[in-house]
Amino acid sequence: MAQEPAKTSGPPAHAGWRWALIGLAVAGVAAAFGYVGGWLAPHRLTPSRLVDTLQASGGEHPGFRRNHAKGVCVAGRFESNGALARYSAATLFAAGATTSVVGRLAIPGGNPYAPDSSVPIRSFALRFDLPDGEQWRTGMNAMPLFPVSTPQAFYEMQLATRPDPATGKPDPARAKAFFTSHPETAAFLGWIKKAKPSASYATETYRSINAFYLRDAGGQRHAVRWMVVPEQPPEGDGGPAAGDTDYLAADLSKRLAAGPLRWHLQMVLAAPGDPVDDATRAWPDGRQMVDAGTLVIDGTQPQADGPCRDVNYDPTILPRGIEVSGDPLLAARSAAYADSYLRRTSEEAHVPGTARPGEDKR
Repeated sequence: MAQEPAKTSGPPAHAGWRWALIGLAVAGVAAAFGYVGGWLAPHRLTPSRLVDTLQASGGEHPGFRRNHAKGVCVAGRFESNGALARYSAATLFAAGATTSVVGRLAIPGGNPYAPDSSVPIRSFALRFDLPDGEQWRTGMNAMPLFPVSTPQAFYEMQLATRPDPATGKPDPARAKAFFTSHPETAAFLGWIKKAKPSASYATETYRSINAFYLRDAGGQRHAVRWMVVPEQPPEGDGGPAAGDTDYLAADLSKRLAAGPLRWHLQMVLAAPGDPVDDATRAWPDGRQMVDAGTLVIDGTQPQADGPCRDVNYDPTILPRGIEVSGDPLLAARSAAYADSYLRRTSEEAHVPGTARPGEDKR
């Protein structure tokens, strides 16, 4: 991949570049969306086929993930304030509970050597390790909604935005035809055309995008989406030094040397009639929000040997008190993450000179 200047001022107007940016961004948001049930006949959409399309776009990088290949490990804890205990029976939300966390910050795309400015989306994956052995795993992105609502549409989008080997860019006509035939993508396209790469992982708000359910001690369910909102404000002009392609990891280390970084875990509760199974539709502002506590990150390590390296951040791995919704993308993510993880670990075992360089966020 050609190295682009690290300092950007927003996406250029060139149509081909814009479609390439959209294709890379949406590919990176959710590593791979195959589907574990209801396969589409006669040509089944499988996790393997979908991961193949992502690999074709990101290139061959044995031992690395097919998406979100470039990132860093982080570690810390979640400190509950007890405010969410009335909505969820999960023990990590009890008043005063402290839960250890292993996480990963990354950028979309399958190229582990891509410049940090190549896409304007950052991701944050977390594994909460509860004292009783349960886990909560979540993959969040710094974006308000997803472009499509089904695994099949995601697969077709990858095909439509795949770079042409001759030009290195997607065919604008093919990409336009896909988005025109999928009007649900309009909200995402409106957002991505204005999005700019941030200069720090630490100042982003990361969102679950998909909806889930909380279940309280009495058995009542509450549909929610969540986000982690940073305490630390942006600094400077928001742009990296010219020519710096790896500024995100360096910025993170510098900030952590000065002290822990903090985000507030905020649960947004759905109102009656809000779409729970469609990630392309944002909920209106003003929904009830519960601040559940503080996520504290106090350490970082390279992904090659950090604690996040061998974690599959499958978002359907949940503790009692949190449950999946009927969003078809959730089952799809789980299946495809497993496929990607198995590929990577197999390559690490058989490719000479491969020293477990990557970690699969999936």
